[in-house]
Amino acid sequence: MWQSYILGFKAYLQLEKSLSSNSVDAYMHDIQKLCSFLIAKNIDKHPEEISLQILREFLRWANELGMNPSSQARMQSGIRAFYKYLLMEDLIKKNPAELLESPKIKRKLPDTLDVPEIDAMIATLDLSKPENVRNKAIVETMFSCGLRVSEAVGLKISDIFWKDEFIKIIGKGNKERLIPVSTTALREIEIYLKNIRNKVEVKSSSSDILFLNRFGNKLSRISIFTLIKKMALQAGIKKNISPHTLRHSFATSLVEAGADLRAVQQMLGHESITTTEIYTHISREYLHEVVTNFHPRGRK
Repeated sequence: MWQSYILGFKAYLQLEKSLSSNSVDAYMHDIQKLCSFLIAKNIDKHPEEISLQILREFLRWANELGMNPSSQARMQSGIRAFYKYLLMEDLIKKNPAELLESPKIKRKLPDTLDVPEIDAMIATLDLSKPENVRNKAIVETMFSCGLRVSEAVGLKISDIFWKDEFIKIIGKGNKERLIPVSTTALREIEIYLKNIRNKVEVKSSSSDILFLNRFGNKLSRISIFTLIKKMALQAGIKKNISPHTLRHSFATSLVEAGADLRAVQQMLGHESITTTEIYTHISREYLHEVVTNFHPRGRK
């Protein structure tokens, strides 16, 4: 019975919801986790016989296994979607997951870099080395446009609109967006193209890819991750830095300067404005710091 319901749910996600294979796999993993719990606890019940109490015990079981609140919340979302599907298909009469309480998640604000810190990182690059001319262009582009690391490694030369100072990005879910690019980033890209990339024997599969390794292939995500970590270490920056920090820094600098949140959402490629709203929290931290440091009643 469980297997037929699960297969039906999978078909619903693929055909009616048109979810990506990764999203479908995540939902399937959630349901399989519930099945594993039922087997472990010798609970031999059909999906329609599962009660709210059993689901609560399942979440406690997941917590005891060491699953963090964020993973529990994601898994709970999958369980809710499964039971919502069963109810919609009239396979059950009531939804036990409807009253399931979500675990409280402490929202951790990401580390960000200010312009002097980014300049300090760039200053560590020895520009007499060809790869560092490329690396400078990478950092300037990621910070200028708030790119994900996957978007940076996949950026195409044909997607740079030099005259209009925009780049076209294909982001998550193959969604396309246009992002303004700074004249500083464009200048560094141009220097890299003319002086470094033109001297590389480019592989045919990477002919339109902007940033290449010395073998003429597209860069890997891990190579950029390693680069950013190394630059931060050499610049003496103690924060937890990754390529995503440049994206956070891009968004934070815009919000702190008063940019419209919807515009920031569009440039970041966030599907929901809720995801972008984390940067308003960062901005509030910044405003509080300003008052503490500069207001006569705020100083300690």
